[in-house]
Amino acid sequence: MTVWPHAPVHRLDERGAYIVTAGTYKKQHHFAASNRRQFLHDRLLSLAQQHEWQLQAWAVFSNHYHFVALSPRDPSSLRRFVQHLNSETARAVNQMDGTTDRRVWFTYWDTHLTYQRSYMARLRYVHDNAVHHGLVHNPADYPWCSAHWFATTADPVFFASVSSFRTDRINVRDDFAVER
Repeated sequence: MTVWPHAPVHRLDERGAYIVTAGTYKKQHHFAASNRRQFLHDRLLSLAQQHEWQLQAWAVFSNHYHFVALSPRDPSSLRRFVQHLNSETARAVNQMDGTTDRRVWFTYWDTHLTYQRSYMARLRYVHDNAVHHGLVHNPADYPWCSAHWFATTADPVFFASVSSFRTDRINVRDDFAVER
């Protein structure tokens, strides 16, 4: 396999849990309006189901998103899923802005989560990401993420276990300044 220094390597040959981060080109805030974040959020959930990825955590912002998902039989379908999501949402915001051929998304990064502790910490990281970015004090108050869903549907023991993991030392690409 040739590794290109300017693009992330996507090794999608094993089933399991993955964390994905995608960022907009030049970190532009194409999804700053709440209706645009809602559109991106809804398309993420819908296309995950269509591509048979089981979302475990998600967070959508003005210029990036994160999700943790369990792969279907063919984990290489992640590439098609993310490309579908990014191309569809790019066309939509370009149409909303009356422009064509503007690059909206930059790239995405994925990591196969092979250790239970790594998985749990990243679940918490994604659920709490709106707090990390200073948008809310309580993660469940951010409408474009899974924190409220997780708090109300997860087994209380599992919720407490995930909530106990520290996230300050994990390596997740998240150098995005977000807009409210």
